[in-house]
Amino acid sequence: MLINAVPQRQGAVGPRAAELPDGCLALAELAGHVLGRPVHHVRQTRAVSEVDRGIASRAVLTGENRAAQLAALEAPGGPVLTVGGDCGVELIPIGVARFRHGPGLGVAWFDAHPDLNTAESSPSGAFHGMVLRSLLGEGDPEFAASPAVEPGRVLLAGTRVFDPEEEAAVSRGLAVTSADALKGVEKLYVHVDLDVLDPGEFTGLNYPEPDGWTIERLVSELDALARFEVVGAGITECVGTPREVEVLEPVLAALGRLLVSGK
Repeated sequence: MLINAVPQRQGAVGPRAAELPDGCLALAELAGHVLGRPVHHVRQTRAVSEVDRGIASRAVLTGENRAAQLAALEAPGGPVLTVGGDCGVELIPIGVARFRHGPGLGVAWFDAHPDLNTAESSPSGAFHGMVLRSLLGEGDPEFAASPAVEPGRVLLAGTRVFDPEEEAAVSRGLAVTSADALKGVEKLYVHVDLDVLDPGEFTGLNYPEPDGWTIERLVSELDALARFEVVGAGITECVGTPREVEVLEPVLAALGRLLVSGK
């Protein structure tokens, strides 16, 4: 198993976005300790660029940040745990997994938000709210995955805040809300945005939403995915300090169990 720390912040535009790189590093250090593996630090610039065609920091996201992630995944030699940064860091590892494993790749998306907006529908221009739509091959052509994740092979879990365009995307079958509804999934990538948790469970959330899960519930839901062959995972949107992230040890251990059993 390889742990990649990807401290990207340009996919988020909220008041705590600038804290994402430090939160990433704190979480990655804990992941290395919990999983007993070295952490590979993928260099990402902290510079931002202007909104371009509806996407904030487009030039940075499609330039040096993307190139560094691609280089880090050229020959991983096993399953990869990507520690973000904002959710936009998942575009590259999931895209690479889809290329390597074929159309049978499914994605379990643990997130308060479905991230199914496009540049046209996004209220903020933040790419982290568009990344899953891009992985499904839709939206802005500079970000749309090719090959794309197949419609209906994405599970939304713990998702509770939808914009109208995102509701429409789910209604036409791009994603499902029950693991039993996943069809044709041969291998699985697991994404965890920590805002799936309730803010009372973990204070270091970049974009907290009420009525989230407990850490115990998240661990239980992750363990329930052991029936799938998990080929990669990501955990993102942490702005916690080294002390704050300690409560996430059970979540990291659960991801580690999935990745080891799926190799």
